[in-house]
Amino acid sequence: MAPIVIDGNVVAAALREEIRVDVARFQTQYGYPAGLAVILVGEYPASVTYVRNKSRYSQELGMHSEVHQLPASTSEDEVLQLIDRLNRDARIHGFFVQMPVPAQIRPLHLQSAIDPAKDVDGLNPVNVGRLVLNEPCLTACTPLGVIELLKRYDLPVAGKHAVVLGRSNIVGKPMANLLLHANATVTICHSQTRNLAEITRQAEILVVAIGKTEMVTGEMVQAGTVVIDVGMNRIEDSSKKSGFRLTGDVKYDEVAPLAQAITPVPGGVGPMTIAMLLSNTIRAAWDSKKTG
Repeated sequence: MAPIVIDGNVVAAALREEIRVDVARFQTQYGYPAGLAVILVGEYPASVTYVRNKSRYSQELGMHSEVHQLPASTSEDEVLQLIDRLNRDARIHGFFVQMPVPAQIRPLHLQSAIDPAKDVDGLNPVNVGRLVLNEPCLTACTPLGVIELLKRYDLPVAGKHAVVLGRSNIVGKPMANLLLHANATVTICHSQTRNLAEITRQAEILVVAIGKTEMVTGEMVQAGTVVIDVGMNRIEDSSKKSGFRLTGDVKYDEVAPLAQAITPVPGGVGPMTIAMLLSNTIRAAWDSKKTG
């Protein structure tokens, strides 16, 4: 039987329409829009494109959008001053610093300085701690998007053995916590895990966020697994106009025939990241009215 191909583009589009309604309701009730700001330090091409897309989508949904682009030579103190200003700006309900940042800037110092109530990336240590404790918080967008995909495709999590391949602060760790809170039994694997294939073959839900092109092969997956590929890798390909093609961390052609459901790359998890950022922003806007 052919697997269910989880279409992130379709789910993200539906979610954006729901957010559009919520944004309009907020503006009608309070007389001004929800606001999202982005701080971009330097001109990393992928980051510039990503920020442009985030800004475009937020404006299309009726949000107030700001992009603060700073030169690569900007000091950490200068970024912290801008963060402080955005923390105090009532027009901005959520903001984040686009990663990566230049070497002279420490990411954790920036993330720690963002007001947890405006931390729509979910990376402030306060929000990370709240996530671990299963308390209400703004949560990292990509793992939140994975949970949303599972919900919208009616793929149950409770009672399942979920294996998360990767332990980053942005995906792996928050993903494991979200799955645990959804009552899965969770195993985290990483570069030092022994007998990796033996563990991944036990997964009923396999989330792969290891950053290695097509690392997960068919022999690493049992039949009937739900496979979520978070990877996004650029491979040189002269046949493409762009000069490259995108591929995930899963060898799709080998794994798909075994899977109950699987996300493609591109078009799977990727579109959900921006959608969940916008969702976090309108949530932060409403929450500001509860506490403001």
